[in-house]
Amino acid sequence: MAGRSITYITGSQLLSLKSRPNIAIVDVRDDERSSDGHIAGSLHVASDNFLDKLPSLVEATKGKDTLVFHCALSQVRGPKCARRFADYLADADIGGVKNIMVLERGYNGWESSGRPVCRCKEVPCKADHS
Repeated sequence: MAGRSITYITGSQLLSLKSRPNIAIVDVRDDERSSDGHIAGSLHVASDNFLDKLPSLVEATKGKDTLVFHCALSQVRGPKCARRFADYLADADIGGVKNIMVLERGYNGWESSGRPVCRCKEVPCKADHS
């Protein structure tokens, strides 16, 4: 079954959209999330066990129509997990998600551009999305 297309979103675009209740940000970095911080309100599903966590990610993002994936640079792990998620939705015939995106330049680009980060240790992060 053909999967959904995956598009890229800039940090500026995400910053202007991330307070909307229909968007979920999915951080697929592994251990570096706990030391480097994260985008406030993001979900954490480490790439090293991403496939095992797909059903719980679908459950955690019910009601969301846009998911934005990222890793440190969004060059390997972020796009790979976004594709796996899209394929999983297609194979399981799960609807609801309209947009699957990858954050350009990843978390490192987000942080180096001076965009807000959270350093809480809560999983999931309960910080305000705005």
